[in-house]
Amino acid sequence: MTSEGVSPEARIRGANAAYYRAFRMGDDALMGRTWNEGDVTCLHPGWPLITGRAAVLASYRRIMSNPDQPPVTCHEEQVLISGDVARVICVEAVAGAQLMATNLFQRAGADWRMIHHHASLLSVPRAASQ
Repeated sequence: MTSEGVSPEARIRGANAAYYRAFRMGDDALMGRTWNEGDVTCLHPGWPLITGRAAVLASYRRIMSNPDQPPVTCHEEQVLISGDVARVICVEAVAGAQLMATNLFQRAGADWRMIHHHASLLSVPRAASQ
């Protein structure tokens, strides 16, 4: 537990939830707050590697500005913490498809900010009970 009574895992889960909330709401400002200020990278399904904060955030603006963009939800989060870096591995649901996602966060003071996102289509969907 931290001095504020909130565990690092809870803070990381909160940062991950903020990322998906920004995506769901199309909130560019919130999306910007979820990403770290330093070097960041992103691999959207079917896209080439995107490097740099400006390019990554521009990719999200492009996706979120699409009026036909289906909601993206996150399930089955697993949090792994290694010092000042944490991984959240989860299943994303998008328009009936399932993707496996890895969200990499770095500690920034008391907060955790995303430094990498990678999602790819699951060829064998997971059962709802898994």
